[in-house]
Amino acid sequence: MLPKPSLNPAPIRQLTAPLRLPGLAGLAALTLASCAGQYQYAQQTGQTRVHPRVARAQARPIQGIDVSRYQGKIDWASVRSAGTHFAFIKATEGGTHVDERFVENWDGAKQAGVSRGAYHFMFWCRPAEEQAAWFKRTVPNDPDALPPVLDLEWNAQSQTCPRRLPREEALAQVKVMLHEMEAHTGKRPIIYTDITFHRDVLEGELPGYPHWMRSTAAEPQERYANRPWLMWQYTAAGRVPGIQTDVDLNAFYGGRAEWAKFVTTSCDPRLAAQGACNGQAASATVQDAPEGRPKAAFDRSRASPNERAHLENADQG
Repeated sequence: MLPKPSLNPAPIRQLTAPLRLPGLAGLAALTLASCAGQYQYAQQTGQTRVHPRVARAQARPIQGIDVSRYQGKIDWASVRSAGTHFAFIKATEGGTHVDERFVENWDGAKQAGVSRGAYHFMFWCRPAEEQAAWFKRTVPNDPDALPPVLDLEWNAQSQTCPRRLPREEALAQVKVMLHEMEAHTGKRPIIYTDITFHRDVLEGELPGYPHWMRSTAAEPQERYANRPWLMWQYTAAGRVPGIQTDVDLNAFYGGRAEWAKFVTTSCDPRLAAQGACNGQAASATVQDAPEGRPKAAFDRSRASPNERAHLENADQG
C-alpha cells in the first residue's frame, strides 16, 4: 500500500456547505445530495488521478481508503462527510514496527463514524509467529472493528530484506499469520495483495479468505485469474477532504445491502453463504514458519519517486 507523491499538496475544500432546509423539501434535497455524493466520491475535485481503465470503480457505491502515518494528521470528520464508508489503518509491520499514527487514526476514525480495520504488513525476514504476536500486542480486539488485513507483497526495494521466499515457504508463513489474526479478533482476515505476489504465491490458494486486490490500470478480473474480490484498490493518487496528501482509494464489491451484511457479520456475504466464516481455522495445514533474521522493516514510503513509479507500473503487466 504505497503512498504516492502528491502533485498538488494543497488541502481540498468542500465545494458546498451543508444544507439546512426545513420539512419535506429539505429531506428531498438531502437525499439528492447523498445520492450525488455516493457516485462521485473520487470526483469531488479534479485532483484524483485514475487510470481510464479503472474509472468505473468510482461509480461503486461503497468507497473507502487505507492510511498510514504518511497521510499525516487526518480530519476524520471531514473524511466521513466526504462519503467515506471505511478505512483500513496501518498498525504493524514485521515484529517491531508500530505505525506512529495508528492509535490516533484508530480512535479518530471510530469517533467520526467511519468503519475501520487494522492491517499488518508482512516482513519476509522474521518468523510469522513473532509477527503475529506483535500484531496481537498492538491491535485491540474491538468487536466494532472490521476484520483485520494481512498485507502480502514482496519487499523488492528493501535494503535489509529483499527476499522472495519459495512459494510453499511463503504460504506456510501466511497461514500462520491468518490463523493467529483470526484467533485474536474472532474474524476471518482479509488478504491484501498485488499482481506479482498473487501470481507467485496465492494463485489457486486460500479460497476461503476474502481478498483485497490492487489493480490500478485494469479491472481486477483482468489481472487476477479466478479470484473473486471483496475490495479493489484502484488508485494510489486519491484526494479526499480531510487528508492533505494523496491516499489510496478502494471500492467494495457490492452495494449497500451487501455492505450492511459484511459490517454486521464481519464476513464476505458470498463466503458466509458457504459457511466459511464460522470461526473455523483455515482448512489447509499450518506448517512451521522458517526462521528468519530479524531486521528493521522496509518502509516502502521511503522509496524514491523512480522506485515508486516502478512499483506502480507493475500493474500494467
